[in-house]
Formats: sequence, C-alpha cells, structure tokens
Amino acid sequence: MRSRNDLVDLARQAALNAYAPYSRFRVGAAVLGSDGITYTGANVENAAYPSSSCAEANAIAAAVSAGVRKIDAVAVACIDAPTPEEAYPCGRCRQIMSEFSVDEIHVTAGPGSLVKSHTLDELLPHRFTL
Repeated sequence: MRSRNDLVDLARQAALNAYAPYSRFRVGAAVLGSDGITYTGANVENAAYPSSSCAEANAIAAAVSAGVRKIDAVAVACIDAPTPEEAYPCGRCRQIMSEFSVDEIHVTAGPGSLVKSHTLDELLPHRFTL
C-alpha cells in the first residue's frame, strides 16, 4: 500500500502532464484503488469550457475503466496554486468520489506545500446518494 506522501508525489508528477492553456492551473490526481494499484490523471481543458475534465475525474475514470469499484484514497495537487485552500476538488469531483466511496482525500499545492487530509464526509457532508 502506498503512503500518503507517495500518493501526493504521484499527483504532483501527474500535474506536469496537465493540458491547461486557458487557466494555467495545472492539476494532477492520483487514486489508490481497493486493488492496491494507483491510477493517475491530469486536468484537460477545452476551449468550450464545459468540455474540460478535472484531474480527479480523469484519475477515477482510469481506475474504473480498469475494473475498480472502490477507491481508498485520492491525492490532488495543483502545482500552480500557492496554498492547498485554492486546490480543493470541485463539487462535481467530490460527488464522483462519493460514488466510489473514497475514504481519504489529500490536497496540496505548489512545490513542497503543506498537505491537508480529509474524509469525504468533511468535504461533502449530506451528499446525494441513491
């Protein structure tokens, strides 16, 4: 099992592959599936902004495409944000995390920035479920 710091490092590496020509806000994510395998993703922007895709959603989609149905942890790194407070997952990504019962979310920004860890209940209380 990967440590929190390993997962955060992978998210930072993934952010280097982001396609963010409009916002210049590069984000990477790494998810640890219940299968013990780590999957990564980067944000992919589009001139038609609603067609853009978040790093967290892309990493989770990679895990789900490989057959994962439970995500143990997600690390998010925005290497262009000065503080973690500016790097938190959007509401859509939090709801996607809910679908796959994420236990832990780790958020960081900039090089060597502080890592803030949360449960999904902390980031998305009273979330929608069926």
